[in-house]
Amino acid sequence: MDVGVLLVFQNWYENKSDEKVFTDELSLGKMAEDHGFDSVWCAEHHFDDYAMCPDNYQILGYIAGQTSRVKLGLGAAILPWNDPLRVVEKTIALDHMSGGRTILGLGRGLAKLEYDAFGIPMDEARPRFNEAAEMVKAGVESGTVEGSGPFYKQAKIDVRPRPNMDRTWDDRIFMAAMSPDSIPIAAKLGVRLMTFMQFEAAKHAESINEYRELFKEEHGRYPLPPLVQDFVYCHEDEEEASRVAHEHISKYFLSVIRHYDFAGDHWRKTKGYETYQVGADMIREAGMENASQGYVETNVYGTPEQIVEKYAERRKIFGTDFIANAAFCHGGMPFEKSAASLKLFGDKVIPELHKM
Repeated sequence: MDVGVLLVFQNWYENKSDEKVFTDELSLGKMAEDHGFDSVWCAEHHFDDYAMCPDNYQILGYIAGQTSRVKLGLGAAILPWNDPLRVVEKTIALDHMSGGRTILGLGRGLAKLEYDAFGIPMDEARPRFNEAAEMVKAGVESGTVEGSGPFYKQAKIDVRPRPNMDRTWDDRIFMAAMSPDSIPIAAKLGVRLMTFMQFEAAKHAESINEYRELFKEEHGRYPLPPLVQDFVYCHEDEEEASRVAHEHISKYFLSVIRHYDFAGDHWRKTKGYETYQVGADMIREAGMENASQGYVETNVYGTPEQIVEKYAERRKIFGTDFIANAAFCHGGMPFEKSAASLKLFGDKVIPELHKM
């Protein structure tokens, strides 16, 4: 199993500047390489303290210069907010800068706040994503970008620098799939799956295995392992691990509710996002406290030994290998605790996961 770190840049602190939050978490990128992680990932988010990473290409370009081994994951480039031609150019440039370490994740975005600020109707998110994803995938592979769809009319153009044709992108393009209608799209595109843990493992297993079978029908082979994202706390003391996890992973859950406005009812009115209303209704029905505690248990915390057991059990439930991606800095957790958690996880959990 490969293991990665997700940089979130969340400022849920009372007396900490955005700059300090940003630079502290940036240092985790180099720390991840030093402690055995296989990859460093960065999301794309805008305009909110939920996640302050407006240009993950720039952030990963910096990490590329601070490291020599870890892969660099865009988790993800949100296609409806970006010109697909520019996504191709920046992806190829980052790949050259890092010596072929770039992993390209594709997403469509979920927050009304961000869509409204960019002036893009959320009703257009799915068709914009589908159209752009085809262009981007073909572009990074060939170095040529063209499009004739309703959203992206792009005359055929060769980008410079050209991609290194000796390196394949077959195993380096992922798609975030957090809703049922995204699963067949990822399978048809022929890209790897990315998902965030938000339900019990058995429910995620249904989606992962649906994707695997659809992928095989489309391409004649099973896909490479998916990426599964958790919010994590690792500590040598079991009780302390539980206490800190329940405090800060639950705060992260509340930040998700606020950023994506899961308390609202706009989902059922937004084309392509109707299934998210089911989740919003389930949260309201369960009550915020119960939903929050359920979210904590869905993610990963504990002693190194407990965490290894949790991943082993999840692997058994999924019936397949997966990339274990972990975010250590979230929900206002003191940076010193986040850094210590990452180091302990790297030193004691990763060697065991690499053996699986």
